[in-house]
Parts: sequence; structure tokens; C-alpha cells
Amino acid sequence: MSSPACEKSESLEAASIETNVVSPAQVSASIWVRVVDSFRPNEVYLANCRSATSTDGYDMEAAAKRTAQSPLARCLKGRHLQMIAIGGSIGTGLFINSGKALSNGGPASLLIAFLLIGVMLYIVVHALGELAVVFPVAGSFATYSTRFIDPAWGFAMGWNYAMQWLVVFPLELVAASITLQYWHVPVNNAVWIAIFWTLIIVINFFGVKGYGEAEFIFSLVKVVSVVGFIILGIILVCGGGPVRGYIGGTYWADPGAFNHGFKGLCSVFVTAAFAFAGTELVGLAAAETENPRKTVPSAIKQVFWRITLFYIIALALVGLLVPYNSPQLLDATSHVNTAASPFVIAIQNAGIGGLPSVINVVILISVLSVGNSSVYGCSRTLASLADMGLAPKHLAYIDKSGRPLVAIIVTTIFGLVAFIAASPKEADVFNWLLALSGLSSIFTWASVCLAHILFRRAWKIQGHSLDELAFKSQPGVVGSAIGFVLNVLVLASQFWVAICPIGKQPTPEAFFQSFLAAPVVLTFFVGYKFWNRTKLVKPSEADLVNGRREVDVRALVDELNAEREDMRQRHFMCRVYKYWC
Repeated sequence: MSSPACEKSESLEAASIETNVVSPAQVSASIWVRVVDSFRPNEVYLANCRSATSTDGYDMEAAAKRTAQSPLARCLKGRHLQMIAIGGSIGTGLFINSGKALSNGGPASLLIAFLLIGVMLYIVVHALGELAVVFPVAGSFATYSTRFIDPAWGFAMGWNYAMQWLVVFPLELVAASITLQYWHVPVNNAVWIAIFWTLIIVINFFGVKGYGEAEFIFSLVKVVSVVGFIILGIILVCGGGPVRGYIGGTYWADPGAFNHGFKGLCSVFVTAAFAFAGTELVGLAAAETENPRKTVPSAIKQVFWRITLFYIIALALVGLLVPYNSPQLLDATSHVNTAASPFVIAIQNAGIGGLPSVINVVILISVLSVGNSSVYGCSRTLASLADMGLAPKHLAYIDKSGRPLVAIIVTTIFGLVAFIAASPKEADVFNWLLALSGLSSIFTWASVCLAHILFRRAWKIQGHSLDELAFKSQPGVVGSAIGFVLNVLVLASQFWVAICPIGKQPTPEAFFQSFLAAPVVLTFFVGYKFWNRTKLVKPSEADLVNGRREVDVRALVDELNAEREDMRQRHFMCRVYKYWC
């Protein structure tokens, strides 16, 4: 079922076809009136504002109703969600930062770390998918933490996630401008930052449809490029390159598979987490999807291919083609130095002309894609926090087109921090911004796993059966428990690396630049809990009603049983395909 904003747009288009021919001036006036009118407050938003009452403490029931009734436009289709799942938010983490990880840990550490984080994320997105299909509500992660864990933890997780994307936006703008230096373009970086900032603003002011279409195109380019690199990489490893013969496992023997031992492996975990960040956006987008029960499960299953294809296979080939002591890797001066991209280095070492420029174009598109996703992720999270009473109420403003307008404006204004790139203090500012976002995803993923465990417990205690769930997490509750433990172990390993950094003397500055997100999250949690005296949510009292689009349980169960019976009658290969895709 599409949202009123989408339905209104479609009805206006249909009406315009049926009307008589009008003059161009009348058409222009009509379009202008419609554009201006689209920025006016949504009726549901106004109704929520009128019904809001001030109470002592935190009103969890009212917050749940507001996030469930959010008038965000439900315009995303299955193809948008699938591309967001399989290719969205792949950017500098994979294409550039993987070079630093290879240098610090070696090819074996790179593969092991990304494989472990991949397993962890596979568990997380399935837990998130189950929650998002049952409750496709605004705010996703923060909302689930508030409903099933503790409102104080929901507050901490919401602001943690919002800040993560808020600081990523200017970082990606700078990354895009630096990427263009590969071609030695004689234009000041600030000019490119202004152009890219404007482009991303325009995309997001087209609403969720603009974001969905842009991500569909961006992701398609990334999918084709990575598949092309994998094919090329296999050819080069087998000796099909123009410069040298068979490579095989040469670099695993010399200089070796590991660098800096176990600490090198631990240092790669955060790089891997940063590279995977954004995969969970598919859960956030569920609230703006026409039919989440049909589209979200399919999109969640695509994550398996994203992990296997884009990360494990591609980085295994990178480890075979680029030695960890390569001078280009060691020359990396920043997190956005495209010359230090192992993908570019692999092709340069093979002596193939022209392709490094193609890879850099893909990196540029990937960076802009992440910038686009950062505005989307931050604005939706801020709006949902305001709906739940955990942020200034003005951030909850949603217009007639279903856009969280004030939250989008706040996010884009913060993007102007990117112009600090012209300042001599650029490196210091961006190092601290990176410190804020570095571990944010780990906290988010751990919270999703914990919320899923507590949701299943509440579901059982309140008398529901698993047959009522349209989509069940394949790893299940046991998987979520394993995922939670893995997230905690990654945090512990990063704490160790922050205290004893590789090749450096430990300093307070180095520690906080590696581990700043942890004390910030704990400060948010403890401060809010102390101020509002919130309590842990009891499973017997958890809200399992608000936000469910299918309220007729019996009809839903009958429909699900019919679909499962139909699937059992299909060919074995069809069932295998549906299980994984």
C-alpha cells in the first residue's frame, strides 16, 4: 500500500492527462503551486502535534504511536530496496580503506576480519529484517531499542546513528573532491565540494523517490564494476596479464600472509566495520516501502551476495594481487587517498592503461552514493527521534510530500563543515569526526541483535507463535546471541588496539581518536537514564501492536500458510533460489 504522498502524486498525473489542453503559463503556475504546497506540513504531522501532551517521565506508548503513524512517503519499490541492500553505501571503506587494512594486517588478516564481520552482519540484517517486516516504523534501530530494551538506550542509539551519518556527510564530500585530484584538475577543492553538496541536496529534496532512484543507479554502477574487477582479478592471478605471468599465492609467501600478528588482525576489524556500515539502511528504508512484507525479505537475502561477492571474493583477489608492503599502500596520507586504493594499485601493477581512471570514476560515484545515503540516514533518524520525544520537536516536521524537511535541512547545513578542507586544521578536524563515526556501527549492530532477542522473548510471553511472522531470521535467536557476542569482541579488540596502537607510542589523543564513540554513547545513555529515570522494558509489557501494518492476525496467518504451501509445491531449485534470494 503506497503512502498518501505517492497516491496524491499519481492522481495528479492522471488528472492532468484527462484535463483539456492548457497554456504553458497555466502549466507553469500549476507546477509552481504544487511545488510550494508540497513543502507545507503534512496533515498527519499536524494531528500528531495536536495530540502531543506533556507528561512526567517518558511516554513510551505515545512515542510508539507517533513512529508507527509517521507520514513518511512510502514510495520505495522492491528494485530500490534490493539495490540499496546489495550495493548501497559501498564506498571508501571498501575501495580505499581496505588498502590501509591490508598494509596493517596482511592479506590473511584482511580476509579473516572481513569474513568474521561479514558473518556478524549477515546475522544482524536478518534480525533487523524480521523486526522491520513486523514493525516497518520510522526510526528502525532507535525505535526497536526504545521498545524492547530501554528508552535511554534508544536515545543513545538514535543519536549515535544520527551523528554517525551527520559526520560522514562532510567527510564524503571532501573524499569526492580529493578523488578528482587523481586527474590533476586545476580547480580548487572547495568548488567541487560546493557542486557535490548542491547535487546531494537536490537529490534529497526530491524525497525518498529521488534517493531511491539515485541509489539504484549508483549501486548498479558499483555492482557492475566490482563484478568486472573480480573477473579481471581472476585472469591476472592466473597469469593472463600483459606484464607478468602466473601470480597465484606468491604474495602470501613473500612478504607473507600476516603483518603485525594478532594485533594486526584486530586493527582490521574496525576498518571492516566501517566498510560494511550502511548495509543496515535497508531496515531504515522499510518505513518508506510500499509493501515491506514482500520487498524487505528479498532485499535482506541480497546481503549474503553483497558480503560474499563484494567483500570476500574481491578482497581475496586484492590480497593475491597487491603485497602488504607495497610502497603505494604505505604512501597513503589520508583515508581518501585514491592512489592508495588496492584496486587501483592491482590494475597499475598489471600494466593495464586506462582502467585505473575507470576505477577512480567508480570510487567517485561510490563516495557520492555514501554522501547521499548519509543525508537520508541522518534525516530519517533525527525525525524519528523527534517523534519519540528524544530530540527537538521541530525535527519531526514532515511535509505533504512525505519528506522530513527540517531534519534534511539540518543535515545538509552540517555538510558545510566540508569547507574546512581549505583550512590548515583540516586533518585535525576530520580525524576527530572520524573518531565519532568509527565505532558507531558496532553499537548499532549489537543493539539490533539484543532487540531481536528481547522481541522474540516478548513475542512468546505475550502468546504469539512464530507462524505469525511473515519473515523469520535464518540464524534465529541463537544467531542474534552470537552476533551480539561478536560485536562485543570487536569492541574489546579495538579497545586493545587503541591502548597499544601499531607502530606508535600510546597517547590519550590516539586512544580517543580510536575509541571516542564508546564514551560518547555511554554518556548519552547514562545521562538520559539519570535525567528521566527510565526502566528496562519488561517483555510482558513490550509494545507488539503499534506499527504493524497487518492487524488481522488470522487473515495474515492464512495468507502466510498458503504462500508456504505454494512454495513447498515448487521445484527444488526454485526453493533454493527463494531461500538465498
